[in-house]
Amino acid sequence: MRRIALGFVIAAITVMMFASFLGSIKPASANSNQDYAIQHVDHTIQIMSNGYFLINDTISIVGNASQGTTLDKFSMGFPYKYGPYVVRGVAYNETDVFNVTLNIPLENRTGFYGVEVSFPDPLDISAGVAHTFTVVFVLSNNLVTSSGTNSFSMDFPAYPSLTKTVDDCNVKVVFPQNASSTTIVKDDGPVNGTSYELTALPAFTYSSANATFSVSGEKLQLFDIMTLVRAVSVGGAGDIGGSDSYYITNEGPTSMAVMEVLLPPNATSVSAHDQFGREFAAPTLVLDNETTDLYRVAFTSPLESNKSFRFTVAYQLSSEVYVSTMEGSNTFSLTFPLFQHVNYYVEQASITLTLPEGARILNVGDTLGNTGYGISSSVFQDTLTVDKEGVSPLEDILSSEDVLQVVYQYNPLWLSFRPALWMWAISVVVGAVVFVWKRPKAAAPIGAPGAVVRLRPEYIRAFVDAYEEKRKIAKESESLETMVRKGRIPRRRYKVRKKTLETRLNTLSATLTEHKERMHAAGGKYGDLMRQLEVAETEINEVETNIKSIEARHGRGEISLEAHRKLLGDYQHRKEAAETAISGILLRLREEIR
Repeated sequence: MRRIALGFVIAAITVMMFASFLGSIKPASANSNQDYAIQHVDHTIQIMSNGYFLINDTISIVGNASQGTTLDKFSMGFPYKYGPYVVRGVAYNETDVFNVTLNIPLENRTGFYGVEVSFPDPLDISAGVAHTFTVVFVLSNNLVTSSGTNSFSMDFPAYPSLTKTVDDCNVKVVFPQNASSTTIVKDDGPVNGTSYELTALPAFTYSSANATFSVSGEKLQLFDIMTLVRAVSVGGAGDIGGSDSYYITNEGPTSMAVMEVLLPPNATSVSAHDQFGREFAAPTLVLDNETTDLYRVAFTSPLESNKSFRFTVAYQLSSEVYVSTMEGSNTFSLTFPLFQHVNYYVEQASITLTLPEGARILNVGDTLGNTGYGISSSVFQDTLTVDKEGVSPLEDILSSEDVLQVVYQYNPLWLSFRPALWMWAISVVVGAVVFVWKRPKAAAPIGAPGAVVRLRPEYIRAFVDAYEEKRKIAKESESLETMVRKGRIPRRRYKVRKKTLETRLNTLSATLTEHKERMHAAGGKYGDLMRQLEVAETEINEVETNIKSIEARHGRGEISLEAHRKLLGDYQHRKEAAETAISGILLRLREEIR
């Protein structure tokens, strides 16, 4: 009897615990299809100057749920064919920026590219409570094509794909400045004007549209900005020098002769040159206001289609605008805008701030938000570097205070440091010369004079010409790979051209090997230059191998898109540095034969 009674007690306790557990479980409000309704969506498409474009969806929802129900995630998307061209996605409202997860299933529906917006502070979707937030996507310029006569065509989602019916959806296409002959055609027919609307937009809408238009001048060109490196140097007397180095690729069907670039406000003494230091014509000012200095840079030689190019724009800035003196005469504050008000997309951007000799960074402001930065200190100088990925007009939306604020300490007495150091060095050298001059002259030893080997100019010229030809073939090969990957040339034609390039490259490699041996045999500076050249070549080969490796790993899903882009950016920086070193070596050799 006691055992039976004990069994009843245990069973009763188990039942009560299970009932209590079930009572504590609440249904997930985010999964209920009736928790909220989508009242309105503004779907805006805006084209940037290098062919990338923004899709801006401002969404208004109203709650239908019981008191206290919240929403922590929101799903949306568009037809899957646009997925490969998404390069960035962000979401925000008036007070917060939300995390966006790209390329996920849209409620297990096939044919859609889905995204998920996560709200750190879940939205209250009690009955009658309204919320408005915006989701923005950056899509690549591969969706924009050109016939080469200032005529363009753009493929874009006609509507957003949402998981609920939308009461009202307004769509607007913002064409480039001075655009003409604009037409929009949806799946169900042409549109009258540059905007249209739809009442009761169905859930999981799958619809495309195409816009055609003409743009005169250089307000729209198809090109990629792989890297933008901004270097800012503050002098001891308060002078500020800056330079913006661009690495671009022409994605358009015709040559590219000019480009409009954005400089920090109040820039003066603007000049431009290519990677070899050859000066361009003076850049011309296109737009000048409190926040924007837009300049037109004309290249010395047009950049051909599918070719890459590096150039630098140098300028001076006023210290009165960017630097102020704080309490104490030796403490200064520098406030410098990052990449605001741009109208193009930049894959990788960085800014390096170098302070005067003797200056020390005391504090870096918190206006950078989540943007990472690093400080490197040498014996006499501090340098701060900020890296950003995916720079676009979104910087103005998400980071209205996206500026670099640095407080540093600097004693103006450091201005005399270099002159004093030079005077000390000159005094030492003069003293040493006087000491050696006054020493008794010893008899010169008898021996054979050393032989000095100097290469004939035609040998150096032949080597440089052959190497330049090799680099040209390598660029043609890269361009050919890009064209076949994008389907711009037939596969059979690609194989023929590839075989021709490989044959020419093999012949040149044999010739260059012979020239290198002659350079090594000459010794001296020629041998040293060859060793530097081989180090740079080894670096490029290693980087190219690593790039193929991460591409393969990314294709297999072993690394994320973010990690893939970061690694790719690092390898591109290493490759660019090695290529610049090779260009410098060839330039020095050419100077030998002038």
